[in-house]
Amino acid sequence: MAAPSSAGIPCSEPGAAPYGNFPNYSRFHPPEGRVSLLPGGLLRRLFPAAARPLLGIDVGCNSGELSVALYRHLLGLQDKSSPDQPAAGKDLHLLCCDIDAALIERAQQSSPFPAFISFANLDIMDSTSREPFLSSYLGRFGRSTFDIGFCMSVTMWIHLNHGDSGLREFLAFLSSLCKYLLIEPQPWKCYRAAARRLRKLGRNDFDHFRSLAINGDMAERITQILTKDCAMELVCCFGSTSWDRSLLLFKSNGSNQEGREPSES
Repeated sequence: MAAPSSAGIPCSEPGAAPYGNFPNYSRFHPPEGRVSLLPGGLLRRLFPAAARPLLGIDVGCNSGELSVALYRHLLGLQDKSSPDQPAAGKDLHLLCCDIDAALIERAQQSSPFPAFISFANLDIMDSTSREPFLSSYLGRFGRSTFDIGFCMSVTMWIHLNHGDSGLREFLAFLSSLCKYLLIEPQPWKCYRAAARRLRKLGRNDFDHFRSLAINGDMAERITQILTKDCAMELVCCFGSTSWDRSLLLFKSNGSNQEGREPSES
């Protein structure tokens, strides 16, 4: 998925996606490969008594296919459901952001739930732009944080473009922004593959690739950062996709979220 970074230049050739902004991402990693791992009724289990609508954020949403698939799955909507189902909007509003404006335009044009899923061109690593934008969105619902966040195959792109400190900052920000966080970290072999793709195209290597001290088992390393440094706990691993990426669900213990409204806890 496309990861926010400091410069969102759309890629024009296969493999040339230094920020993960592949134009046809869902063709080689179909949404069903993730959503099929998630149990039905997940939102009801996580938020049995929380006020509706729940608010979600999908960071690095690419052209939105996975965002829509997650929305349908979490709400138990059939593929041919009417986009005007009132129950959907009462249960969940989803904000999806990506650095690539062209991908966001595609997502907006094809969204079957425009009233409930918002797509925005946003660099999540730029605090000067993200803070007012997210505050404005949350303020529409009288909220200061999201109930659940999705970070699907984004961490590697943040890491490669912003280094170890950027990855830590990104995870700390997400943990402060969301009560629950569903994250799909790319394994280290994907880092090496991404670097090879750039070199084959005659482009410069990622600035931070050779100096990353956070490496190896990335699911474990990210779990350590979130649990030890970001006041989150690992709730569940939903298994791995066919392309060998784990789906990990974390929950904030509350100490890193100021002004959080009471929910099921």
